[in-house]
Amino acid sequence: MNRRTFIQRSSAAATLAYLPLACSSETTPHTIDVVEVTIADLQAGMESGEFTSRAIVESYLQRIEEVDQQGPTLRSVIEVNSEALSIADQRDEERKQGQVRGPLHGIPVMIKDNIDTADQMETTAGSLALVGSKPIQDAFLVQQLREAGAVLLGKTNLSEWANFRSTRSSSGWSGRGGQVKNPYVLDRNPCGSSSGSGVAVSANLCTVAIGTETNGSIVCPSQANGIVGIKPTVGLVSRSGIIPISHSQDTAGPMTRTVTDAAILLSALTGTDARDPITQESEGKVYQDYTQFLDADGLQGKRIGVGRSYFGFHEVVDKRLEAALAAMKEQGATLIDLETVMPQSELSGAGYEVLLYEFKYDLNQYLAERNHPTIKTLEDLIRYNKEHSSDEMPYFQQEIFESAQEKGGLDEGAYQEALAKVQRVSRQDGIDKVMNEHNLDAIAAPSGSAAWPIDVVNGDHFLGGSSSPAAMAGYPSVTVPAGFVHGLPVGISFFASAYQEPQLIQIAYAFEQATRHRRTPGFKDTLAESSADE
Repeated sequence: MNRRTFIQRSSAAATLAYLPLACSSETTPHTIDVVEVTIADLQAGMESGEFTSRAIVESYLQRIEEVDQQGPTLRSVIEVNSEALSIADQRDEERKQGQVRGPLHGIPVMIKDNIDTADQMETTAGSLALVGSKPIQDAFLVQQLREAGAVLLGKTNLSEWANFRSTRSSSGWSGRGGQVKNPYVLDRNPCGSSSGSGVAVSANLCTVAIGTETNGSIVCPSQANGIVGIKPTVGLVSRSGIIPISHSQDTAGPMTRTVTDAAILLSALTGTDARDPITQESEGKVYQDYTQFLDADGLQGKRIGVGRSYFGFHEVVDKRLEAALAAMKEQGATLIDLETVMPQSELSGAGYEVLLYEFKYDLNQYLAERNHPTIKTLEDLIRYNKEHSSDEMPYFQQEIFESAQEKGGLDEGAYQEALAKVQRVSRQDGIDKVMNEHNLDAIAAPSGSAAWPIDVVNGDHFLGGSSSPAAMAGYPSVTVPAGFVHGLPVGISFFASAYQEPQLIQIAYAFEQATRHRRTPGFKDTLAESSADE
């Protein structure tokens, strides 16, 4: 089974009761128009005294009430932070005292609900099994955001367990939060597993958000919801305090409306963490400020490989990507067609095998530290889901859980051989090889297909995408809006070898500035048959 087929699935439950958000009674009707505002816009307003961080937070809380809980009922926000206003007040007071921590000072950020916060909010991976059990400390990246002065606005809904429970799920569904909807066309899927983060950013329910990815879970919801997503090199951003799937592939990353905001957010997330030893590999390769690589002429002279094997799943997506490639050539890039990026036929299911082994091991490690009174292992979760099947398994089952539970330890030869094969095929015989052979700065390919209709009976209808090489290798990728297919966004991905975020940001920014495909969603109920091929 192709990893891309199952990792982005989680089931839809439009009929499931949606949990109300814990919202402060102090919120007032907003006076700030937060639609499409950037970090720079908000910083300028706070610096001039036009408004405060508190007013910004109030504005977003009002919009969440109007758009996410009522109106289109997107269900992208699983919980708002009851402490958000008090945090904003603290940031405002610091500003009055002349202390501005950086570009994120006073800026509302949404966090995916598989990232630990040691506060009043839950961390559940969308599962009812973890409701009421609080983490003992913040995830490292949450500590970084707090130190940077960000306001944790709330948690976003997601594909339950980051879409690693069933092969027949509908992306964006969780037992706790219900089904997330695509803000462009409400009966369309937002893609997973960082579906809530993608929708919240696209629908202007927050300034920026954090997603997580094992394979496609930042890239796919970013492109399906018309935003920018950065999937960093594994090791650039700490994973401690994040509910895991795979230590060889997992990473958190920015999801934003602009490349500039993504670069700002990425700058705040990096750092070495003793709780995640792989972050030590980033020493000497990490930058304190990724905005230095924002260059509108960044495509000039770049050599970009075109992953032709990832085209062909939809003729209009191909058309949009050909237009994107033409725009890149106009900006001075040299394009080199690649027959293949990696010899994927050699994998023979090795990628899935690695994930099953690592999921069992990594999740058991996480749960052991979580100190839940009854949920201490994957086996406990399987039992819980069976006992609460009407709430947790109304549409799809837990066959991935059960397959993972059957695996042994990481010392088994089957695991070690599969991991070695995955990393060889994706790295030495894949991305590294083609980049070196053709002297490339990046590889470009379609991020994925346009959003499919939500289907709780049969699950997702995913046509194609290009996230697997970078995901399996643990290498960085960036997706940027590349146009629309019948009113639905599609994106282009740029990926490269390890720790090449600077050149990817440079290329992505230049492409964004030359094309400017981002468009505010219109919350259409359904896609009209006469919808134009835009």
